[in-house]
Parts: sequence; C-alpha cells; structure tokens
Amino acid sequence: MGNVFGRKSRPSRVTEQDKAILQLKQQRDKLKQYQKRITLQLEKEKLLAKQLLKDGKKEKALLLLKKKRYQDQLLDKTENQISNLERMVQDIEFMQIEMKVIEGLKVGNDCLKSMHEIMSVEDVERILDETQESIEYQRQIDEMLAGSLTQEDEDAVLAELEAITQGEDVALPEVPTEPLPEVPEAAKAEPERREAKNKPDREMLAA
Repeated sequence: MGNVFGRKSRPSRVTEQDKAILQLKQQRDKLKQYQKRITLQLEKEKLLAKQLLKDGKKEKALLLLKKKRYQDQLLDKTENQISNLERMVQDIEFMQIEMKVIEGLKVGNDCLKSMHEIMSVEDVERILDETQESIEYQRQIDEMLAGSLTQEDEDAVLAELEAITQGEDVALPEVPTEPLPEVPEAAKAEPERREAKNKPDREMLAA
C-alpha cells in the first residue's frame, strides 16, 4: 500500500498542442453528427411537404419548405465550420512537425559550434601543414635511400618491417662472447721475413 501511494506520477507526454488537436477533432465530430441529423430531418420534411400538397394543404407545405430552406443554410454553415476545424487541425499538426525540425536543426547547430570550439581553423591549418611536412620529409628519405640500397637491402628492410608489424623480432647474428685466439710470434714474424727475402730480387730486376 505504501508503494502505491508513494509512487511518483510520471510526467505526461501529452502537450498543449495535442490537447488542442483533440478538442478540435471532438468539435468536428459533433458538427458532423449534427449535419447528419439535419440531413435526415430535411429528407423527412421534403416527403411531408409533398404529402401536404397532395392533401391540398398548400400553406403548410410552403411553411415547411421555408423551414427546410433555413435548415439548408445551416447545413452550409456547418460544412464551412467543419472545413475550418479540419484545416486548423492540419495547421497545428504541421506546426508540430516544423517545431521538431527546428529543434533538430538547433541541436545540429549547437553540435557544430562545440566542434568548432574544440578545433579552430588555425588548428586545422596547422595539422595540414604538419602533415604536408611529414609527407615531404618521407619523400626525401625515400629518394635518399632509393639510390643507396640494393634489392637485397630492400627485401631485408621489408622483411624487418613485416616482422615488426607482426610483433616479432628480426633474427640477427649473435655477437661472439669468447675472446679471439692470440697470434703466435712466429706467425707475426713470417711476413717480415718474406718481405726481406723478396726485396733483393726486386732490386735486381730493377737494375
């Protein structure tokens, strides 16, 4: 019970325009019902006027036709009022559509303004300039490397790029950690002895 009485009522989605449209349609329907009732009554009075003429009651028939004429005029006015009500309903409904369109345009304009505040024209020009500079720098590097790298180098670079893209390390030769063996003294002196031995032969050839 406490939950029932303590529950907050939800805000109604029915607008004042919706209420106005509903009232106009109700008035239109009432006029149409009145129009239908008067039309049936006029048909009956028309038949009655014919019967009065047959019975020789011309004065009563004439009075009845005058009444019928007045009611015909009322029907014309009723038809005009129904047309006015329907036109007003259409105008309100179309105005609701226009308001929704205007609200959508307003939201779009606010979004564009906020985006323009985040990135100004100067920022766009700076980004474009930096992009162009990066493209030009890359082009210069490509031109420098194009003449200095062989096809084998190009293939190696592409393989390394592919490995980096896939998150793999390029296999490089291991650097030896053990010290190199020392050269014996006799091996070091051998070239000197050969040079001394060949020197007299070159001098004789030159003489």
